[in-house]
Amino acid sequence: MAMTNPHDPGPDAAYERGEAHAIAAREPLKVADATVRIGTASWTDPTMTAPGVFYPPDASTAEDRLVYYANQFPIVEVDATYYALPARRTGELWLERTPPEFTFDIKAHALMTGQPSEVSRLPKDLREELPPEILDKKRVYARELPTPIEDAIWARFMDGIEPLRSSGKLGAVFLQYPRWFFPTNESRDEIVKARERLGDTPFAVELRHASWFNEKNADRTLRFLEKYEIPFVMVDAPPGTKSSVPPMTVVTSPKLAVVRFHGRRTETWEKSGIPVVERFRYLYSEDELSEWVPRIRDAAGQVPELHVLMNNCYANYGTTNAREIADLLAAEVPRLDA
Repeated sequence: MAMTNPHDPGPDAAYERGEAHAIAAREPLKVADATVRIGTASWTDPTMTAPGVFYPPDASTAEDRLVYYANQFPIVEVDATYYALPARRTGELWLERTPPEFTFDIKAHALMTGQPSEVSRLPKDLREELPPEILDKKRVYARELPTPIEDAIWARFMDGIEPLRSSGKLGAVFLQYPRWFFPTNESRDEIVKARERLGDTPFAVELRHASWFNEKNADRTLRFLEKYEIPFVMVDAPPGTKSSVPPMTVVTSPKLAVVRFHGRRTETWEKSGIPVVERFRYLYSEDELSEWVPRIRDAAGQVPELHVLMNNCYANYGTTNAREIADLLAAEVPRLDA
């Protein structure tokens, strides 16, 4: 008889675990001096919205699901903005559908972090301004775009998130740089340029190549982030690959710390030609989550705000682990509204 993989037991088993720990995650926690918000990096993945996985049967529309999610967690990460520029009206609807204290972290569009975008996903009016040699391509990089188009990408993104920013519901913009973004002067300059474009909009940076933190570069990387007070996104990610940044407590901003959990599915982490969700199809054990409790507590002692986001968004794996780590932290600290 085949043994069940404990890290991929299926949605039914994960559902039972999640329901047993559903209470603590619903409100922010007070850990040390920080408000700690725990949630997931999606609320709309098809594997998550499938019947009986996470949402109740009556949560059948996008509005219903966001309303339900926002009553289960105080924060969510929006990843759709990586693929398509956000629309201001969408942000306005998100405001209407979530409680006053609910927080959105927004992933930067691919073209804002040196990654390619499908030309067909760009707004129609911007596509019409592209040179023919770019318009004929399937994918385009920001470095290939005329400067006015690149500037327009940033402007559209900032306009799209403005309802969240002006209402106080924007947590941070996540600048997630690709695996080929190495620790060079050019890369550091790119981060500084992004900081200038974002102005007073809060943001955090995730680096996805281990060389940023090898023996040669680690000190320089930390000094650079601290100099500009840029929050470094701490990660739990599949070990043993070139992009594997080690799990560590690194707080480089006096305002915000972020932890993102990607799962530990090494065999699919850098594999091409597979559905994106398969990279993150990993359910953490309680022991694995427990490793992060002292790290989160340590980071929480250095900032007023800390975000913990589960990016293992296959089915209900992320929601289950978000609830479980909230319970582990809540066992040691009072709830914020207590």
